[in-house]
Amino acid sequence: QVQLVESGGGLVQPGGSLRLSCAASGDRLEYYTIGWFRQAPGKEREGIACSSSSDGSTYYADSVKGRFTIARDNGKKTVYLQMNSLKPEDTADYFCATVPLNCIYYSDTYYLRGQGTQVTVSS
Repeated sequence: QVQLVESGGGLVQPGGSLRLSCAASGDRLEYYTIGWFRQAPGKEREGIACSSSSDGSTYYADSVKGRFTIARDNGKKTVYLQMNSLKPEDTADYFCATVPLNCIYYSDTYYLRGQGTQVTVSS
C-alpha cells in the first residue's frame, strides 16, 4: 500500500510562490491518481488539484486555476504542487491523497492521505 508524505510548506508573502511535494513510497506512483487538498481553520476541506494516473489529465478548482500547477514525476515517485501568486486566503493545511481514478469526484472524497504541510501567506 502506498504511503504519502508532504513537504515544502512554510511562510510566504502575498504574491510569492511555494512548491509542495508529495512523496510516495511502498508502491509505484503511476498506479495512483493523486489529489491535493487544503483545509483552513473553520472552513471546509477543498479539493484543489488532481493528476490522473490513466492519461495524465489535470484538474483544478476555480479558486486556484491559473495560479497553481500539479505535476507528477513517476520516476521520482513525487507529485508536485507549484503555487504562484499566493494570497492570504490560500493559508491552510495542504495534503495530498489518493483519489478515484481519472479524478472523478476527486474533490469530494479521498482514500489515503499524508500528514499535511502548513502554508501561511502573510506579510
